[in-house]
Amino acid sequence: MGDVACEMEYHERPASFRQARLNPFDRGEEEEGGTPPQDELRPELFSSESRSQSLDRAMDLGLAEDHFSRPVDSFVALDIEQLKMAIEECKRLILELPEHSERQKDAVVKLIHLRLKLQELKDPEEDEPNLRVLLEHRFSKEKSKSVKQTCDKCSTIIWGLIQTWYTCTGCYYRCHSKCLNLINKPCVRSKVSHKSEYELSICPEIGLDRQDYRCAECRTPVSLKGVPSEARQCDYTGQYYCSTCHWNDTAVIPARVIHNWEFEPRKVCRSSMRYLALMLPRPVLKLREVNPLLFNFVEELVEIRKLRQDILLMKPYFITCKEAMEARLLLQLHDRQHFVENNDMYSLQDLIDISSGRLSCSLTEIHTTFAKHIKLDCDRCQAKGFMCELCKEGDILFPFDSHTSVCHDCSAVFHRDCFYDNSTTCPKCARMTERKHDDPPYPKDT
Repeated sequence: MGDVACEMEYHERPASFRQARLNPFDRGEEEEGGTPPQDELRPELFSSESRSQSLDRAMDLGLAEDHFSRPVDSFVALDIEQLKMAIEECKRLILELPEHSERQKDAVVKLIHLRLKLQELKDPEEDEPNLRVLLEHRFSKEKSKSVKQTCDKCSTIIWGLIQTWYTCTGCYYRCHSKCLNLINKPCVRSKVSHKSEYELSICPEIGLDRQDYRCAECRTPVSLKGVPSEARQCDYTGQYYCSTCHWNDTAVIPARVIHNWEFEPRKVCRSSMRYLALMLPRPVLKLREVNPLLFNFVEELVEIRKLRQDILLMKPYFITCKEAMEARLLLQLHDRQHFVENNDMYSLQDLIDISSGRLSCSLTEIHTTFAKHIKLDCDRCQAKGFMCELCKEGDILFPFDSHTSVCHDCSAVFHRDCFYDNSTTCPKCARMTERKHDDPPYPKDT
């Protein structure tokens, strides 16, 4: 009963559908007296003209059908075999046609369409889950149809139009759905979360022999001669990797920046590239401890350090000012939150922007905006200024002014020339000390 229903359904289909189900090498012309002999269907007996005609009919098979419908039951296997035959015939025809001719170009386009159709039937899109968790990766199903993606597992192109693929929301690892269960690399974001620090030695190579002539990640045999696989060195880890784990991606190396102030991108492996990309905005570099002499040779660093120190001195004004809180002035530094927390921690992105001059321009503009609010726009902030108690002259002083000095004990502000040239102690500290001696101690509870 099922066969009868299928047969009825087949005859109820449009003529184009029934034509597409024919043998791709059928000439389409029925001779009088019955079916053509089998010998006439052999590909090796075709001429170039007949092959071109048969290819057109093969293209009808590949393109006349709905590419996004899923064939049912036995039709799948039948179409796959026919498509394979059509692809082989198309390849032979391309080799026989004159090079760079229009017919050869058309045949190449037809070959691409046939292969896409074959891939669709071999790997049809199934109902895949939208989220999968594997080795701390959180894979999210992608909806993009872009074909410019490459699978990080098998290193082949992801055909988004006909293939299901996933991207890790943490480290942006991309792969086919069929490659998910073959992944053996944990998510790099977990390493960033648990151990946020850089390798600060420049290319710490240990030698290919210490790696047993194997890839440092997947343990595939490698050699410098490229047999069986080329050994590629990662400039960040200093280790050697195979071509599957090392795609010759480039990145700025933190150790070279800190020790040599060098920003030329170097070749790194895939895992190092993802790790450095995730670590790029993280403020984990304490230059004052790692390489304090860097400030003696890089003037831009000194300028940025002074601007950051001024911003930290402005912060108390803003957190006690209602107008500043409503204007959310401090949110102008939301992408560099560490600038309002300390003045000695830097991210690799900070150093890159310092070298290019972008950070100096943006931070100077923010510094000007902050100072304008405190000194001109806000009466409450102006009232918190200082008068120099040593010379008792001049305008209202603020701790972030370039010509002032701040007492480290009581935070009083003076003119720089007055405070450094006067041999006496800070007047405010003296008053506080005197008041402390004059006030009687509090009686103890009995």
